[in-house]
Amino acid sequence: MWGLVPLFWPLLKPAGAVEILAHRMVWSLAVVGIALLALRRWGWIRELLREPRKLGLLTIAAAVITVNWGLYIWAVNSGQVVESSLGYFINPLVTIAMGVLLLNERLRPAQWAAVGIGFAAVVVLTIGYGRPPWISLVLAFSFAVYGLIKKKTNIGGLESLAAETAVQFLPALAYLLWLGSQGTLSFGAEGTGHAALLAATGLVTAVPLVCFGAAAIRVPLSTLGLLQYLAPVFQFALGVVYFHEAMPAERWAGFSLVWLALTVLTWDALRTARRTRAEAARLARAARAADVPGTVKHPEPTV
Repeated sequence: MWGLVPLFWPLLKPAGAVEILAHRMVWSLAVVGIALLALRRWGWIRELLREPRKLGLLTIAAAVITVNWGLYIWAVNSGQVVESSLGYFINPLVTIAMGVLLLNERLRPAQWAAVGIGFAAVVVLTIGYGRPPWISLVLAFSFAVYGLIKKKTNIGGLESLAAETAVQFLPALAYLLWLGSQGTLSFGAEGTGHAALLAATGLVTAVPLVCFGAAAIRVPLSTLGLLQYLAPVFQFALGVVYFHEAMPAERWAGFSLVWLALTVLTWDALRTARRTRAEAARLARAARAADVPGTVKHPEPTV
């Protein structure tokens, strides 16, 4: 769904990117509110209101994801799907770099190599575009910051989206009302079908997140990480094949370096996961052996 969403945003024209963004905020809260009502999950609101630090972090998360959503919608509707897909390709590399810079995490050699290759890719693409690929960089950094904040808040996906869209709701609604007072609101002016599509932005936002949350508790993390590459792969393919965006040689070179970096990163993650499982199995066998009668080297003294 995330990979195919570039097909959806152009359907909302002539609404501008900011109006689409405002509708996305308003209707997402409606969809999430209905879901929470059906699941009867309201207790977290009281707990959240008692934690001003967590509430502040979610407010920052709402602001950051607003930038991400708005830029992505604008980029797709202005014919820059390929550069948008690049942002989500390099997002894992940016996340790793932020872990080093902000959380003092230590990287394995392969991870350092992946980050270095990713940096080289940005340099090549900057030369190819004649400017830094700012759309990709803003999308990658904003989503990485969003992920970092979500890690700090440690709140469920549905609840987090509800809190974030609640923060966004009043400014978004005020903007839509202002557009209506100016006579420039497209909602309702372009027919019932167009209005229904704008309302569907809530479903387009919420449903993939709910599916992702459901998958996260059923699918191994290593598999989940690999599956997340499908979204930018689909976006890139749509940009080249469906939207017929130009791909000169230097852009292919830059993307190839990004894909090489992700290959190194994925190989290292899978290798580390195998080693971790093997070590866990070894420790489990050692623990079972220690429980066998007659194998304990230091029995408890008899009183």
